[in-house]
Amino acid sequence: MSLHADALANLRAWQAPSVEQDDLRRRYVSHLEANPDGVFKACVPDHLTASCLVISDDGASVLLTHHRKARRWFQFGGHLETGDETLWAAAARELHEESGVPGLEPLPGVVQLSEHPVPFCAPSGDVHHLDVRFVAVAPADAVPAVSEESLDVRWWPVDAIPDPEDNLLELIKLAQGAL
Repeated sequence: MSLHADALANLRAWQAPSVEQDDLRRRYVSHLEANPDGVFKACVPDHLTASCLVISDDGASVLLTHHRKARRWFQFGGHLETGDETLWAAAARELHEESGVPGLEPLPGVVQLSEHPVPFCAPSGDVHHLDVRFVAVAPADAVPAVSEESLDVRWWPVDAIPDPEDNLLELIKLAQGAL
């Protein structure tokens, strides 16, 4: 199965946790049905990305990366690559590359979708990431490392996230519910 087919199958089957998330799910499915290359960065103005929020095993803190280009704190994630066989594999690859935590794996299953503009991704600024989000639970002794894509990687208490966006706060609540 191709990455495109995997993404389409997963998004068609996903049971969204809200009406808003189901609207996004249908948008992603329509995007993929219209764009055979819709999983890759070359597809503009919209393309899929995959990310993973790391939550502590007690649900009290999350591991975030200070994104080098965006200069904001986010979950780990990025563009899908031709070597990725599935959305989950793309999220796992990004998690390994960016967190530095060995052996950490996303839980199975999509948790949240987030469509957002990404002005630093193209000169025109008219690019949207259609992010497919997963969750990973970190052991208590997990020690992160900063990658080339990050300015910093650190644990944050869930009630002290710097400049939190609503969809990140929703993702944290969904992650806590998955524990």
